[in-house]
Amino acid sequence: MGKARLVVVGGFLGAGKTTALLRAAEKCLDRGRRVGLVTNDQAPSLVDTQTLRVRGLRVEEVAGACFCCKFDDLARSLETIRVEELPDVLFGEPVGSCTDLVATVVRPMAKFYGDRYEIAPYSVLVDPARARSIVLEKGFGGFSSKVAYIFWKQLEEADVICLNKSDLLDERARGEIRAALHAEFPRARVLLTSGRTGEGFEEWMEILERGGAAGANAAEVDYDVYAEGEAELGWLNASLQVESSRPLDADGLVRDLVESIARRLEERRAEIAHLKVLFEAPGGAAVANHVGAGSDPVLSIPLGEPVERGRLVVNARVHLDPRELRVAVEASLSSVLASRGLRAAIEGASAFRPGRPVPVHRLVAEA
Repeated sequence: MGKARLVVVGGFLGAGKTTALLRAAEKCLDRGRRVGLVTNDQAPSLVDTQTLRVRGLRVEEVAGACFCCKFDDLARSLETIRVEELPDVLFGEPVGSCTDLVATVVRPMAKFYGDRYEIAPYSVLVDPARARSIVLEKGFGGFSSKVAYIFWKQLEEADVICLNKSDLLDERARGEIRAALHAEFPRARVLLTSGRTGEGFEEWMEILERGGAAGANAAEVDYDVYAEGEAELGWLNASLQVESSRPLDADGLVRDLVESIARRLEERRAEIAHLKVLFEAPGGAAVANHVGAGSDPVLSIPLGEPVERGRLVVNARVHLDPRELRVAVEASLSSVLASRGLRAAIEGASAFRPGRPVPVHRLVAEA
């Protein structure tokens, strides 16, 4: 059994990692390469995992904490896919509020599992609106300085920075934000990419496949500031079984839910890091999302056909007390489902603040 190439792709909440990884995986498949993915979240019922699975991809999920704190679970998940699927490429998508991944994930994987994996350059995706606010304008992106600190440290440790969603930028904005990223993070290569259109993906994939520096830029991280910044974010995951007595427009349902939840959060002046709603039916899935930063809710994956039942999953990461977040989400669920005459049974729901990160390994020197 040959080595698989391990590609860890970080980036702050709402950077478009899942869309980008889906396109990257499809490009690998088009080239005849076998692919697997491992997603990560602070709790189970992750929209990203289901979004990738409904596209037919092999996905394992590490839940309960970041990759760094669940390193052994990450290693087991990767090994499960490696043995069962014989992949050429494995992608790892860490929690969007996590940093210090070079020292706690990339370098430990190279040291302890270098006989099984070739480690690709560590990439960090960045949303252009947050890059403008935090990097170019030296602001906080609607968050506190401690949350912005996490965003900054993610970029500081990147081998490759992908200015993602480049299709949303005009030429002037592209130049300004890219120049700011070059100036602040000169050790990283900065690319323009778009998971939606595929711009920049050939260049990015070539860098990932060619190798070179992998985890060269470990950051100095103040874990007190890091932990306090993560703890300022309210986290909510909920899943429900939904039934209708008549054909149900799943696309309209997820769009209405995202819009309703976003309105309630805006009334509380709460900055959305990311908000995703998925409706999974036997024939596919509909996904709508909102990433704050002045953006509008988007139907990112349409189902395109009526259904009668399915599983609804809500993920919200918001700069708000989790109790208030839960009240807002439950109120929107109740209102939108009732307006459509839908019956729902809750499978599970959790609202909380992430705990302090305690890495299993931390290698400040290259393996």
